[in-house]
Amino acid sequence: MNIKDGIPAKIKVQTKVTQNNETENFVFDLPGQVVQMGDTLYIRYKEVQPDGQEVPVTVKVTPDSQVQLIRVGESRMRMRFAYREKMETNYKTPYGMFIISTYAQNLHVTLKDRPFSGVINIDYALYMKEEKIGDYQLVLEFTT
Repeated sequence: MNIKDGIPAKIKVQTKVTQNNETENFVFDLPGQVVQMGDTLYIRYKEVQPDGQEVPVTVKVTPDSQVQLIRVGESRMRMRFAYREKMETNYKTPYGMFIISTYAQNLHVTLKDRPFSGVINIDYALYMKEEKIGDYQLVLEFTT
């Protein structure tokens, strides 16, 4: 299957956020696109904000099973995840630049051929400097 030009995909994103002993769940079913360039897979979709604004999101999966979550909007973020490694990144907001880190306790990517589909599971802690902001569980499923 040649997906260099991108093929349409159904995308489901589930996020569980635990901060200050409170948990929130978010679920989005979105249209998107899957693109493969070499051994790297890109999953693209637009997240709709509460104010109706659409924020482009790209999830990049590399052959070494590292995952990057790239959001480009009023705030720009490129979160990187590697299994049991602390990964530092910049988070650009209208209020300035922040340095954040992720630590993935669990990171699992499963891909299937027919139909081309996959599931990305990431359980991670988010830090600003050395202070833990919260625990997150991200599950992204796509089907072409």
